[in-house]
Amino acid sequence: MEGQLAAAGPAAGSGYFDAYAAVGLLAVVGVLFVAVSFTANRLLRPVVYSPEKLLAYECGVDPVGEGWAQTHIRYYVYAFLYVIFAVDAIYLFPWATVFAAAGYGAATLVEMFVFIGFLAVGLLYAWRKGVLEWT
Repeated sequence: MEGQLAAAGPAAGSGYFDAYAAVGLLAVVGVLFVAVSFTANRLLRPVVYSPEKLLAYECGVDPVGEGWAQTHIRYYVYAFLYVIFAVDAIYLFPWATVFAAAGYGAATLVEMFVFIGFLAVGLLYAWRKGVLEWT
C-alpha cells in the first residue's frame, strides 16, 4: 500500500507543474528574443544625427505651424459610435455559431435580443441627439 502511494505521489502532481513550466519557459524565451532584438538594433544601426532627422515626421510633409491643434468633438463621437458597432459585430459572429448548436438556441436568442436592444437604445439616443446627421 505504501509503495503505491509513494509511486503515485510525485508523478501525479508533475503534469500540473509541467504546464506552468512550459508557459514560463515560453515567456522567458519571448523576453530574451525581444531583448536580443533591441540590443542588435542598437548595435547595428547607423547613428548620424542631423537637424532633418530631429524634425517631426508627418507622412513625408514638412511640419508647418505649431504642434497644438484642436479637434472638434463630433469626430470623437463618430469614433465612439464606430467602436460600439464594431463590438456589436464581434459579438454577433460567435453568437451565430453557437445559435446552431443543440441546446443553446432559445437562451442565446433571448440574450442576443437583449444585447441588440441595448444597442438599439444607444442608436436611438444618437439619432435623437442629431449625431448621425452629416452636416
